[in-house]
Amino acid sequence: MVKFEYVLLALLAGRPRSGFDLGRWLETEGQFLRSRAHHSQIYRLLARLEGNGWAEYEVDPRDGRPDAKVYRITPDGRDALLVWVRSPYQPTSRYHDPDFLARFAFAAPLDPEAAARLIRTEIAFRRDHIARNRHRDRTLVFEDPIPEMDTAFAQEVFDELHQRGADGLDEWIAWLEQMLHRLEDRPSREG
Repeated sequence: MVKFEYVLLALLAGRPRSGFDLGRWLETEGQFLRSRAHHSQIYRLLARLEGNGWAEYEVDPRDGRPDAKVYRITPDGRDALLVWVRSPYQPTSRYHDPDFLARFAFAAPLDPEAAARLIRTEIAFRRDHIARNRHRDRTLVFEDPIPEMDTAFAQEVFDELHQRGADGLDEWIAWLEQMLHRLEDRPSREG
């Protein structure tokens, strides 16, 4: 599971932000990374980041409104962020996992090779899942079902759900392969 503080660190790596700015970004651009984050959670995590030495803030005076704390990432925060981006990834049973999405979203611009490793791990895991499950017998077994149970229709529904899941997984792998090619075809920033 993604640790939300790393998402906040990654956002601070791009530019200094207040807790309000972070919350607003997460509700709009970042909504695919995680479900809603309450502002109190964001402020608690910012305090933890500061306590860890990973972020620091300056007070931004505001006319007619409460002053804002504007946070920026510290060198220790940068190091912690890069350790997370480069850390081993263990796929979960669910594709489109929030941990994968967050890691990829921030690894790609910070360390394309780490992002490529992440994608390769995800692709290998999903292909193994397909090899083990795609063509297994999915016949539902009923034993003394209640009278309301339409067993033939239950089988149809589960077959359709399986097909939808298989199609979604195939689309996911195609997208991963496309992103991997984009990462591999990027010109190096060194030079």
